[in-house]
Amino acid sequence: MCLAHSPVIEAYARETGLPPFAAALIDTLNKAASAMSLSIGHRLGLFDAMRGGAAETPGDLAGRLGLEERYVAEWLGAVTTAGITHIDAQGRYSLPEEHALFLGEDAPLGSMSGMMQWIGVLAPVEDDIMRCFREGGGVPYSSYPRFHEVMEQEGALTFDPDATLGLVEGLVRRLERGIDVLDVGCGRGRALRIFSERFPNSRFTGYDLGADAIATAREQAGGLGNLRFEVRDCMRMKDEAAFDLVFTFDAIHDQPHPAILLANIRRALREGGVYIAQDIWARTKVADNRDHPLAPFMYTISLMHCMTVSLAQGGIGLGAAWGEEKAFELFAEAGFGEVAMERLPHDMQNAYYVCRP
Repeated sequence: MCLAHSPVIEAYARETGLPPFAAALIDTLNKAASAMSLSIGHRLGLFDAMRGGAAETPGDLAGRLGLEERYVAEWLGAVTTAGITHIDAQGRYSLPEEHALFLGEDAPLGSMSGMMQWIGVLAPVEDDIMRCFREGGGVPYSSYPRFHEVMEQEGALTFDPDATLGLVEGLVRRLERGIDVLDVGCGRGRALRIFSERFPNSRFTGYDLGADAIATAREQAGGLGNLRFEVRDCMRMKDEAAFDLVFTFDAIHDQPHPAILLANIRRALREGGVYIAQDIWARTKVADNRDHPLAPFMYTISLMHCMTVSLAQGGIGLGAAWGEEKAFELFAEAGFGEVAMERLPHDMQNAYYVCRP
């Protein structure tokens, strides 16, 4: 994949004779800056407030949200020159309807602005990552205080309950009758909350190493009597033939020892059980990922989080780009005799592995 750049930068390069690669780097800088502005707009509710297309001044927008006008004006400068919002001849700003589909908490087609938060989540550990380059080791989960918050929002973009359950014929009927379900590395438990409300006859359990995430999961679970969460190191999970269905959502590649976890999951499944693993889609060899639409993001987030948190726990540092070839190898080694990989139309980021003993 070559660095691409915008028409503005292309025109500048033609006028000045700037080499194409230098022009592409300038455009990359602009887009990285725009990602920060998108994140801020997402977190402050600015995009949601602008949905509807009405043009307004910075003062009007700031007043509606209780924000400082000067900051809103500068933010509008950033997102307007990036081509995200529009300015008219009277100096009023609006959010085009076709852009609003992807921006804000309530984006109708999924919040891409929410994904931009990863830049702010990862940037503070840059010095720690550089130290690891020189000294080895890794950066612990505790260095990412907003990780579970942003991961939950990303899950809202990629998680489709109907599509996920549709991967296994007859699974919905089994859930309606009542089965035992486990989510390994459940985070704040969003997926299990959705499932437990929909299938009151089934019993749902979530394990996660993060005490803060589990505390939030329990709080948000409310009075759901068929849902429980436990702080659990799944590397030491001892459950045997306890569950009919196990999920992991983007949880395998950053484990210290994925092979051990997968063996634990296999042991926890009852006869006739099924394991559904949602994880980053890639090929195992770097050369095979050169045309992957999210490859730079995938490798960077792995460098800055997924790989390093594994190494921080004395793990192998598998990384987000472990790829389908390695995935099939590890599933087979764990004792899964039947593994199928699926891609779902709504989710460009993940593969879905349906694993049976």
